[in-house]
Amino acid sequence: MIIAVDGPTASGKGTIAKALAAHFALPHLDTGLLYRAVGRQVALNHGNPDDPTDGLAACDFPDSLLADPDLRSESTGALASRVSVHPGVRQALYERQRAFALQPGGAVLDGRDIGTVIAPEAEVKLFVTASVTARAERRFHEMQALGRRVTLAEILADIEARDARDRSRAEAPLIAAADAVVLDTSDLDRDAAIAAAIRIVQAHERTDR
Repeated sequence: MIIAVDGPTASGKGTIAKALAAHFALPHLDTGLLYRAVGRQVALNHGNPDDPTDGLAACDFPDSLLADPDLRSESTGALASRVSVHPGVRQALYERQRAFALQPGGAVLDGRDIGTVIAPEAEVKLFVTASVTARAERRFHEMQALGRRVTLAEILADIEARDARDRSRAEAPLIAAADAVVLDTSDLDRDAAIAAAIRIVQAHERTDR
């Protein structure tokens, strides 16, 4: 079974995808981490994330970079959003994601175009969303817990800019697949959001028998 979990930044899709993978004993891939690695590599190369040539060159990042804690920073997230608009970057990472999705037994993948581009044949598709305010507050608390100095206003502005780029890009824009189940987590805590997602997958399993 392939489970596709899409949605904007800080919607809770990563947490939900990891929980689904654990619950249904499936491997999990955070595809956004790949784009963050490309963005981080561009910075390490002293390149320009808005230059498609620099972005493509950074796709040849070492696997060890995926363990870099800086990949989770707001600045790297912004770089990932910028490099992800380049068709060459998306194509370079496509095969890696596709192979993961099609492995025997299935998998859980989360990102922004899993259900529409990477695995359109996924048996279960979730589009996890939340209000911009709720997402900004969540990310703000995460950054505070990590000891990073950033204001709520800065995070809100960054999320709005990232949403605009993700939804307006010509290549694989952020949209819900036509057959995706939309899960709004604005008013749900972590456990409630996970429970709702598990119920959605279980409902599919029952109807598929």
